[in-house]
Formats: sequence, structure tokens, C-alpha cells
Amino acid sequence: MTQAHGSKRIQGIEIDEHSQLGQIRVSQWLDLHFYRAAEHRVNLILVQRMKPMSNGQPFPPLWLAWVGERTLPLETVWFKYLPRFGVDHWYKFVKQRLHWTLPNLRTPEQSERWSDLMPLMSWQLWLARDLVVENVLPWQSATTNLTPGRVAQSMLSVLVDIGTPAKMPKQRGKSPGWEKGRVRTKAPSYPTVKKRVSRRKKSSRLVI
Repeated sequence: MTQAHGSKRIQGIEIDEHSQLGQIRVSQWLDLHFYRAAEHRVNLILVQRMKPMSNGQPFPPLWLAWVGERTLPLETVWFKYLPRFGVDHWYKFVKQRLHWTLPNLRTPEQSERWSDLMPLMSWQLWLARDLVVENVLPWQSATTNLTPGRVAQSMLSVLVDIGTPAKMPKQRGKSPGWEKGRVRTKAPSYPTVKKRVSRRKKSSRLVI
């Protein structure tokens, strides 16, 4: 665990009774920083549920970090973390169903453009949930509350109705190939980004 250093100014507040979580205690340490990044200020937030669990044990504390020039009030900043459950599922959906990380794009600009399309496609699926005719696979049961995955599975009916503004492709013969005398330029290469350091596998042979 990386240790944080800096100021020791502390703010605290207690929320008497939350509708779902009960009594909440929120504490905040201001203007902290990591040992090797003194120029980046971090606010450390501690969220505690005062009501114990059903077995009598206390709930584990929730530690949050806030990075930014403006800090939200303690009454609301801790509550912003609760929607993360849905956000995590959205990231999983766009990776697995919308193939966010599948293309091997060449430039950072192309990667950013592809990433910008993910929220747009998600909104299209959300808006089309009442327009599609559900396409149920043999092992699935019909449902009225379609998930984004079910909508994507049934989008063919909508695409057939609205058509496409693109023109029909023209038939061509044999491609003329690369133009004679045209200079070929090598595509730019970028360094490989490694997520972790590969560990050397241990040899299974016995040394005598």
C-alpha cells in the first residue's frame, strides 16, 4: 500500500439516517499527496456505516480518494460512489458485447474516435428498446424488460426498416494494384505497452 503524506486538516460529518444505509459517518483529510508526487494533491475520504451487519460485525470502512481543484461537500461527495456498480457493468458490456477493446487501431486518434462511439451506441440501444422485435435464441426465455444485450441481439429488425444512406457497392474487375512510381511510406510504429512484468517460469527439470 502506498503511503500518503501532507497536511493533517480533517473534516467530518455525520448523516443521521440514510434511507437505505442508515447512519453514516464521513471523514476527509485534505491536501495529502503521495511520496513521489508532491505536486498532485489528493483528498482522502473515509465512509463508515454505523449500523452493524446482521451478524453483529461492523461493516468494513470505505476509503475513497478525490483528485481535483474543487471538492464537493461531504454531504454529497460520498454518495457519488454508489452508482459505480452500474458503471462497472457498462464497461463490461462495451468490452464484451460492443467490442470496445477488440480493434487493433494504429493511431491514438483512431482509438479515441472508437472510444467516443461507445456511449453513442449504448444510448442507441437504450432508445431502441421499445422499437425492436425481440429475437429470442433457443436457450433464452422471452422477456418484456429488454437489457441492452437483448436489444443489440434484436437490432436487425430496426436496421432493415430504416435502411442505410450508403449507396450500393459498384462491381469492379481486377484491381490495378499499386500505382507505378508512387512512393511507399512505412507506417509509424509505437512502443509496446506492457501491463505487467512477465515472470520467468521455473524449470521443471531436476538439477543433479
